[in-house]
Amino acid sequence: MTRKSRPPQERNHLRLRRVAIDTYRENVAYLHRECSLYRAEGFQALSKIEIEAGGKRINAVLNVVDDDSIVGIEELGLAEQAFDQLGVKPGRRASVRHAEPPRSMDAVRRKIGGERLGRRDFLEICTDVVENRYSKMEMAAFLVAAGQSGLDRDEILWLTQAMVETGDRLDWSEELVADKHCIGGIPGNRTSMVVVPIVAAHGLLIPKTSSRAITSPAGTADTMEVLAHVELPPARLDRIVHRARGCIAWGGTARLAPADDILISVERPLGIDSQGQMIASILAKKMAAGSTHLLIDIPVGPSAKVRSMRQALALRKLFEYVGDHLDLHLEVIITDGRQPVGRGIGPVLEARDVMQVLENDPRAPQDLRQKSLRLAGRIIEFDPDVRGGQGYNIARDILDSGRALKRLDDIIELQGRQERHHHPGRLQKEVVAPRAGHVVAIDNLHMAHLARLAGAPLDKGAGVDLFRKLGDRVEKGEPLYRVHAEFPADFRFACDLCSRETGYRIGSEDEIPQTFVE
Repeated sequence: MTRKSRPPQERNHLRLRRVAIDTYRENVAYLHRECSLYRAEGFQALSKIEIEAGGKRINAVLNVVDDDSIVGIEELGLAEQAFDQLGVKPGRRASVRHAEPPRSMDAVRRKIGGERLGRRDFLEICTDVVENRYSKMEMAAFLVAAGQSGLDRDEILWLTQAMVETGDRLDWSEELVADKHCIGGIPGNRTSMVVVPIVAAHGLLIPKTSSRAITSPAGTADTMEVLAHVELPPARLDRIVHRARGCIAWGGTARLAPADDILISVERPLGIDSQGQMIASILAKKMAAGSTHLLIDIPVGPSAKVRSMRQALALRKLFEYVGDHLDLHLEVIITDGRQPVGRGIGPVLEARDVMQVLENDPRAPQDLRQKSLRLAGRIIEFDPDVRGGQGYNIARDILDSGRALKRLDDIIELQGRQERHHHPGRLQKEVVAPRAGHVVAIDNLHMAHLARLAGAPLDKGAGVDLFRKLGDRVEKGEPLYRVHAEFPADFRFACDLCSRETGYRIGSEDEIPQTFVE
């Protein structure tokens, strides 16, 4: 059988086919190995190609396949993200050619060599990242170089500005827009869901656009989703915020600092968490979200991200330097990061803790209550009509009076109350103390990993319920915590980890580590 030859002008044109694969923030294309264009152009697997259709161009990383059911010889397959970006219908003809390498790769190579980059360099890098001109390997090269060589304070500032400038920005049309952010690393630290209704009830605008968990057992958006819808279009979000003075929503529906989201998709699997990148990531998101006043929470403890007061103070100086140059009113608070906050780790259990605090339930975890009041008080003091030192008492009065609970209920109604009621996972295992003594250490990383193995945050009811905290006296055989899971495979993984290591250390009272707080 012979194939009809196509006219010369169509030889680099192929029919588009949608390939139902989520490539997670990377444009990927698929060519059949027997495709005449693949051979004629000398394409190779993992090379970058430029695709044009309907007057629009995108770059993609090429994968080569041998299976006709994935992509035919006369077809070009595009994964979900790439197909959506191109914005044409399946079957449309598209031209394919070798992609020009991104010009900003020269700056990346200079950073690999240890050079200091300029403002324009970072803007070009972020522009190329957002326009999908970088492969994940090239982004990894930039991230590793920035982590190894380090970013000085001006480089952090320029990277932050570049991330903001290459995305959209929200404008709330108010002079004071408050927000808070914790640098992370502490399980159960769900203070935002208490702080937002307190501050909103005081009258300050506090639109909290939060992330979903990537490597933690739950992000604020994952926990709020137990109670309300969090994926809201920007126009609806604007109406909610101006009616309730606040929200607790997922920030992914708006195109806020998209370069940061793309870089994080590479950064997290590699286990890279460089200081400069973290500061730029946090501040770019907050600037893009329209914040004018920001409180940063830096927990310090033996298994937290920041493990010494010296490191925390150095980090605070960098945050303040970048914030000042962005005209962002920024304050940093150093808090206790020796152990998880609250009792629950995982969406349902964390939501339970939050509601107990807001309801003034006597069973509410006091550490979550006190930390939330401290943070809320500092934010309330952004109000020019509130004198320094008054914020905590105002926050406590709002919480104790029930006004904060009423405000969260208003926010839930406006965002859309969840119809499905989630419960803690039905598969349960209690982990007990191996000997008598005092709890002298709780490993944050271990407890977070345990909750993830149990299925959190995808399974809302999965996680860990803590019965003992630092300093508590326990007898041999008394329960330390309970693991919850929904699926047998997750339950086995979690139980296997518990059998190897509990994450708790029992010792004498004088072994309890000191707290690093101001």
